[in-house]
Amino acid sequence: MIFALVIALASVVAGAVASVVGFGIGSLLTPLFAVRVGTQLAVAAVSIPHVFATALRYWRLRAHVDRRVLVSFGIMSAAGGLAGALLHSVAGNRALAVVFGVILIFVGVSELAGFARRMRFGGWVAWTAGALSGLFGGLVGNQGGIRSAALLGFDVDKDAFVATATAIGLVVDAARMPVYFATQAPALARIWPLVLISTAGTLVGTVVGVRALRRVPEHAFRRIVAAILLVLGMYMLLRG
Repeated sequence: MIFALVIALASVVAGAVASVVGFGIGSLLTPLFAVRVGTQLAVAAVSIPHVFATALRYWRLRAHVDRRVLVSFGIMSAAGGLAGALLHSVAGNRALAVVFGVILIFVGVSELAGFARRMRFGGWVAWTAGALSGLFGGLVGNQGGIRSAALLGFDVDKDAFVATATAIGLVVDAARMPVYFATQAPALARIWPLVLISTAGTLVGTVVGVRALRRVPEHAFRRIVAAILLVLGMYMLLRG
C-alpha cells in the first residue's frame, strides 16, 4: 500500500516535470519500479504510463512541433529505440548508466556555462544524436534525458522544444513497446495495479505541467533543463 502511494505521487510529479522540460517520466519512475520488480521489467512497465502521458502532452502541444527537427531527429530515434528494445534483455545496464550519466553531466555543465549555446546540430550529427537517444530509451528507459540534451543543440523556443521532444518520444515508444509486450507480457500482467496507478498519476501531472509551462520564462527554460540533466546525470553515475 505504501509503495503504491509512493508510485502515485511520483507519477504525478513525473508527468508535471515532463510537461515542463520534455522528459522525466522514465527517469523518475523506472528506478522506483526497479526497486520492486527489477530493472528489465521496470523499463517495460514504465513505457505504458509514458506513452499515455506523452500522447496527451502531444495532443495539447501539437501546434508547436518543429517538423524539421522531428524528421531529422525522430526517424533515427525510432530506429535506435527498436534496436535498444531488442538488446534490452542482454545489455549491461550498469555500464550504460555510467556512460549515460557522463553524457548528461557534460551537457548540463556546458549549457549552464554557456558553451552549449554555440553548438548547433544538423546533418549527420542530428541523425546520430537521434539514434543514440532512441537507443538509450530502449535499453535503460531514460530516453528523454539524452534526447533533451541533444535537442539543446537545435535553435528552437521552449514550446517547440517540449512539443518536438514529445512527438519524438511517441515515435520511440511506437518502435520499442511491441518488443516489450512480446517478451514480457505475462510479467506485466502480474503488476497491472502499479501500472494503472502510475498511468493515472502521469496523466494528472501532465495536465498540471502543460499549464505550468506557459509561466516559465523563455530565458530561464534552457537553464532549468540543464540543471535537471545535471542532477539526472549524477544520479545515473551513482546508480552505475
